[in-house]
Amino acid sequence: MERHFKLKKGLDVRLAGEAAATVRTATQAPLYAVRPADFHGLVPRLLVKEGERVKAGTPLLTDKATERINVVSPVSGTVKEVMRGARRKILYITVQPDARQEAVDFGKPDLAAISRDDALELLLKSGLFAYLRQRPYDVTASPLDTPKAVFVSAFSKMPLAADFSFVAQGREDKFKAGIALLSKLAPVYVGIAPEQETSALLPLPEATVSVFDGPNPSGNVGVHINHLAPVNKGETVWTLGAEEAIFVGELAVTGRVDFTRRIAVAGSQVAESQYVETVVGAQIAHLLGADTPAEGAHTRIIDGNPLVGRKVEATDFLGAHTTEVCLLPEGDDTHEVLGWIAPRLKQFSANRSYLSWLLGKNRAYDLDCRIKGGERRMIMSGEYDRVFPMDIYAGYLVKAIIAGDIDRQEALGIYEVAPEDFAVAEFVDSSKLELQRIVREGLDLLRKENA
Repeated sequence: MERHFKLKKGLDVRLAGEAAATVRTATQAPLYAVRPADFHGLVPRLLVKEGERVKAGTPLLTDKATERINVVSPVSGTVKEVMRGARRKILYITVQPDARQEAVDFGKPDLAAISRDDALELLLKSGLFAYLRQRPYDVTASPLDTPKAVFVSAFSKMPLAADFSFVAQGREDKFKAGIALLSKLAPVYVGIAPEQETSALLPLPEATVSVFDGPNPSGNVGVHINHLAPVNKGETVWTLGAEEAIFVGELAVTGRVDFTRRIAVAGSQVAESQYVETVVGAQIAHLLGADTPAEGAHTRIIDGNPLVGRKVEATDFLGAHTTEVCLLPEGDDTHEVLGWIAPRLKQFSANRSYLSWLLGKNRAYDLDCRIKGGERRMIMSGEYDRVFPMDIYAGYLVKAIIAGDIDRQEALGIYEVAPEDFAVAEFVDSSKLELQRIVREGLDLLRKENA
């Protein structure tokens, strides 16, 4: 049964260079990597050595706390290097792929008869459980918990976001099989956009489907949780990316893991914005190909979305949860005459400070990465709440996190939020605060205190 939610709060920011509905299949990259930092909350213990041969699905890391959550190799090949940082922290494990790929056979499950315990064990052994995240704290889920629900969002309203309907094209059966397997763990809620009501992604008889109509961040799974099953203290819900639900479906249909995904390569600095089919962990330069910025170019590569992704170099690797790679002008070579006093017909303003709003709201803007101002005092103007479609006082919650007032944070709903829920508020913030970093630090502190 579908429920419809019409959201008014939020802000759509359309950027130039959206990916066209075409796919280029990337050749095999020379190196693939697993990055433990992509699985926040997991304390990694290394399971392989340099020079060891692995298959797709072979565990490379396990979680020290549970010894059950595995992070597996996305390809078959030879472990090339274990890259470490300060205090021997594992940064990457790189794998040099074989010409002919092999995958571990975990056994094809019977979706009609499989029990919850068997479904959970299958996800743990295959490494796909590591892709599940939990609220509260927005960390890697724990198999010791029993969630009251699993949430999957099948769309995103972030700028330059990948279109999941196109990403899943031809693999809708895998998505449905993934939802069916997830439903063995807990009731599944799937959020879709209004235009997806007639797509091949439906029907989903094993899930409760809800339509969310509104501006960004209406596609955030945190917004869906807030409207359908708010998280109270002591409760847990799990979340999974829609693309990763296809991974689960591949496992359910074939008994093997396949980490192939379509990545939207987008942004105004991309010659031909399109989707690239590659494998999780591929090197960024190999993914971008001819669009790789030259050394010294004033271009920022973002692993992920412009509002929530991380700045990377071409030598870095594709993140585990990444759905798009964006190239935007850095802006450090820009020199403006008159500065903020100029009419700025080509710049975006959330509050109509520039004359550009007279030229239509559906324009695509070529924005750069400048912050345009330094950090200032936080003024309670309500600007966060205007773009925050959750039943939470965002401004007061941020102040409680900064103050370290745990009781106040709990009362204001910190258990429901993740850093990405504050991305739009950070974009419009006149105080120039790093809200996502503040919320991440608040969640980590709260998790430590409650441990």
